[in-house]
Amino acid sequence: MNITTISSREFNQDVSRAKRIAFNGPVFITDRGRPAHVLLTVETYQEITGNKQSIVDLLAMPELAEIDFDPPHLTKSLYRPAELS
Repeated sequence: MNITTISSREFNQDVSRAKRIAFNGPVFITDRGRPAHVLLTVETYQEITGNKQSIVDLLAMPELAEIDFDPPHLTKSLYRPAELS
């Protein structure tokens, strides 16, 4: 596994290159010379976290489909005219 470091400017100029490099290992993206972000493949991320679910599955939250939600109706207006006096 190779670790590569690139600047934010390099990343913005060639995102495709950074994505290709990420297949060989993490890509550290620096901002003003300091590490700010890390680009990983999903597979590498799942190996690191031990999480085998996809982000789509996690965000779907199918278990919440059983919850009844009946919000109360608003009795007041959501806006009012600005008072300029």
